[in-house]
Amino acid sequence: MQKRWAIGSCHDEAAAQQLGEDLGIHRVLAGLLISRGVDNFEDARNFFKPDLSSLHDPFLMKDMDKAIARIEKAIGNKEKVLIYGDYDVDGTTAVAVVYSFFRQFHSGLEFYLPDRYAEGYGISKQGIDYAAENGFTLVIALDCGIKALDKVDYARELGIDFIIGDHHLPGDDLPNAVAVLDPKRNDCPYPYKELPGCGIGFKIVQAFVQKNNMDINRCYQYLDLVAVGIASDIVPISGENRILAHYGLIKLNTNPCCGLQSLIDLSTHRSGHFTVNDIIFQIGPRINAAGRIDHAKDAVKLLISKSLQEAGEYSQRIDVQNTQRKDFDLRITEEALAIIDGDEALRKRKTTVVFQPGWHKGVIGIVATRLTEKYYRPTVVLTQTNGHVSGSARSVVGFDLYEALSACSDLLDQFGGHKYAAGLTMRPENIALFQERFESVVGASILPGMLQREIGVDAVLEFTEIDAKFFRILRRFEPFGPQNEAPLFMSRQVGVLGTAAVVGGTHLKMTVMQPGSPRFDCIGFGLAEYAEAINTHRPFDMCYTIEENVWRDKRSLQLNIKDIRI
Repeated sequence: MQKRWAIGSCHDEAAAQQLGEDLGIHRVLAGLLISRGVDNFEDARNFFKPDLSSLHDPFLMKDMDKAIARIEKAIGNKEKVLIYGDYDVDGTTAVAVVYSFFRQFHSGLEFYLPDRYAEGYGISKQGIDYAAENGFTLVIALDCGIKALDKVDYARELGIDFIIGDHHLPGDDLPNAVAVLDPKRNDCPYPYKELPGCGIGFKIVQAFVQKNNMDINRCYQYLDLVAVGIASDIVPISGENRILAHYGLIKLNTNPCCGLQSLIDLSTHRSGHFTVNDIIFQIGPRINAAGRIDHAKDAVKLLISKSLQEAGEYSQRIDVQNTQRKDFDLRITEEALAIIDGDEALRKRKTTVVFQPGWHKGVIGIVATRLTEKYYRPTVVLTQTNGHVSGSARSVVGFDLYEALSACSDLLDQFGGHKYAAGLTMRPENIALFQERFESVVGASILPGMLQREIGVDAVLEFTEIDAKFFRILRRFEPFGPQNEAPLFMSRQVGVLGTAAVVGGTHLKMTVMQPGSPRFDCIGFGLAEYAEAINTHRPFDMCYTIEENVWRDKRSLQLNIKDIRI
């Protein structure tokens, strides 16, 4: 699919030049700072040197005082406490953080994660019944619960208190819990609103440490888990998340907990050099696989393991589940693509809605993402289990998927999510009606430009401007992620040295330069189609990120090509 390149910047070039002079850095790097809201020396120093002392006071969060008081009461009275979490990476890391910390002080502690297939997302009646039947009087719910009003009321009738620790957008009313911790509450003064569920769990631990005058490092020891949750939940890498991710990555690369070390040992990446992207592609999918294929409790057991031997048993099991997940993912994606390719009317639509009753529910979200990447339009993948149709939906940049589903709500039993991703359920007889309504709603509101993938180029560079100092300072922009993406550069009139090679069947590998510039090795994933044209030795334009390639302990700069224009 042809991509649209959006080249330029919205910052003041004169201001970038001045800031660059003040900081002693290249004007392009100064412009990148300004685009991130950093426009003076003091802010730049804080940006380049994140400090844990800059974390906000956890008691600024509405109801944190009530939450800590209730936890202290439970510990003092030796009540049974259940740590309840979602089955994705954010939920399992949140449970692991809170459980690992409080088990040091309280023996009456267990954790609980709902079964994706038997119970579904969030707080379930089965989970509350389990708590009641086993004598739990306090449940700490993490990464879920903000809309579970009826479930919390049901628990209160059974004598069970709830503390809700969530980061999703609340409804008009809040659960009748002892404490509702969610920075997105309208009445919550907490300064940073984008913490994930594991971030909320971390703030609970931080608050307990602070209230009881403990060594602050007792909460910092869980930052590797927090970084994994932040990266995997694709939350903004800004503000407090950036500080937590920065130090979490340091711990992950130097002294990870046993569970994460065991996953690192299974990965294809070098230990000691993990980034946010490496978490997303190497660690996150394995943790997620437990809940997709079997039960997420194995992921938590892995993450709370006290020895590498114990962790190894769980990581091997999860790795097998991840292989199964990939097999399901590949087969279902191929089947979905065949459905679309075989239906001319479906190919011409502005949406994709595909359904097969036998598709594995645990991977349809991944398949929806892949179809969206392929056809670049709002996509819904549906399957059927025990007579119930459930689906995962994904959107494209700029289009509000949640609003589109709201316009179809009369055809749905339930739905939830946000602008770019959602889940939904419906009755089988409504599938065809939904397919038509969704197409009509999206077709009437989506702008033509939204259906073409855009590449946002941060700046135009000459290869002569890329040197060791430029890259050293660029690295200090890390960790990269939403709202702090790896900068994308463009260079014009580039030439290939020798021959561009196709590697791995679909990837492009070559060495490039401009007149009078250094030469740079490049990799272009999925760009093999350009090899023939490049090998005519016509000059071309390319956009890319700059990264470090490590091979047999040798380090060199490498350009990761995102697109080419010839």
